[in-house]
Amino acid sequence: MSIQEEKIRQLVERRTSARLGGGQSRIDAQHKKNKLTARERLSLLLDEGSFEEYDAFVQHRCTNFGMDSQHFDGDGVVTGQGTIDGRLVYVFAQDFTVSGGSLSKTMAEKICKVMDMAVRAGAPIIGLNDSGGARIQEGIDALAGYGEIFERNILASGVVPQISGIFGPCAGGAVYSPALTDFTLMVRDTSYMFLTGPSVVKSVTGEQVTQEELGGASVHARKSGVAHFAAADEREGIDTIKKLLSFIPQNNLSEAPQVPTLDPVSRTDDLLNSIIPDNPNKPYDMYGVITSIVDDGVFFEVHKEFANNIIVGFAHMNGRSVGIVANQPKLLAGVLDINASRKAARFVRFCDAFNIPLVTLVDVPGFLCGTQQEYGAIITNGAKLLYAYGEATVPKVTVTLRKSYGGAHIVMSCKQLRGDVNYAWPTANIAVMGAEGAVEVLYGKELKAETDPGKKAALAEEKKNEYNELFCNPYQAAQKGYIEDVIEPRNTRFRICRALESLAGKRQELPAKKHDNLPL
Repeated sequence: MSIQEEKIRQLVERRTSARLGGGQSRIDAQHKKNKLTARERLSLLLDEGSFEEYDAFVQHRCTNFGMDSQHFDGDGVVTGQGTIDGRLVYVFAQDFTVSGGSLSKTMAEKICKVMDMAVRAGAPIIGLNDSGGARIQEGIDALAGYGEIFERNILASGVVPQISGIFGPCAGGAVYSPALTDFTLMVRDTSYMFLTGPSVVKSVTGEQVTQEELGGASVHARKSGVAHFAAADEREGIDTIKKLLSFIPQNNLSEAPQVPTLDPVSRTDDLLNSIIPDNPNKPYDMYGVITSIVDDGVFFEVHKEFANNIIVGFAHMNGRSVGIVANQPKLLAGVLDINASRKAARFVRFCDAFNIPLVTLVDVPGFLCGTQQEYGAIITNGAKLLYAYGEATVPKVTVTLRKSYGGAHIVMSCKQLRGDVNYAWPTANIAVMGAEGAVEVLYGKELKAETDPGKKAALAEEKKNEYNELFCNPYQAAQKGYIEDVIEPRNTRFRICRALESLAGKRQELPAKKHDNLPL
């Protein structure tokens, strides 16, 4: 065997060893937990044969606590580039088989390198997290590594899409990187996120709680809103990431993706002409409206389990990606509360950052009242959604279906927040408040003076009808130019698609500033 052949043999041998991470026994242990390895996850995520690995032979430089005798090529993270459906992405996947995926200074350097490359190339960053946290043996170096990663998350924000998949533990300072990215996905029963674990919680507060109860996928998908998606298993999680990527562009200078469709723009749906109940207090399902108007009825929902009184997600209309924001009358009458405002505001800002037009479907009776909401800063949180719509420069098409009252009317992409095209159905009620509350304010003294119960009820009904005639219809807004047209519900898809087509070349700039001061 020649010297060159021997060197090649050594290379192949070392590369094969590196691909085993912490060794076969640790891989087997990972599989027993119903978890895939870092490389198996990347194999499912990326197009076959597209992965180009970087820094496969990097090793840590720590000599503390006997670490100088524990070296693994790659040092607990697999990094590189590949393609998903032919689109370039940069990836890193933490390898739990090596030191529990704990973050060292060199691991951080590897992650930072691909993040820097992603920003330079204008391509999405996808991180697959499975780590026990900072490598204790490295002390401050590990913390410095986290800081370097966080800084890159911040600088990449709004420049390239950032997606985090949580496929195992993610605790302590490690949680802040996913929190800084655009979308976070968790896997039920095998992944969790928290700042302090159950043992620390018990010692400090006395609470007894499991890892799943403290920071499992269900907790963060339903209660905290930290997780945008909760998958049943890792394969479903990876499929969800790939599906999400299909709706979003490569970077902030690219247009939203377009896909071929056979669904005609002119398609109408007579069911929409009867979907609004005669009783204004009776709910209906907004999902029926959404699936009726988008291409092929396909809607990819974000934050599906969190703040269900508002719906956000992606779809295509005439082949173009759009972001959908819609009140859900089926839950809490579609009222806006703290969580709904936060959820929608973050989604609107993402769409605006990445040139995805916004379609807003409005049926909102107002903001949720009460001490819990006021003490929780509904004012500030509601202002987040108002701010998000007001600063957005992407095409904005709004359709008011039924109720649009008070401050909530303004917040939901009204004309004064630079809504480009605003439509209303004939059933739309656009006013300061509903008839019942308005009559109490406007005619309270007159009603109080009437002592006969029958006459009082008749007078109240008369005044309600009068108020409805004057204010609770879309024509007042149409007369003043606050909406472009009152449209027949069955034609909603056509009207939105045509509006988006006319806005495809929209250009709008914000005043020069260092950065905004969003109410947080």
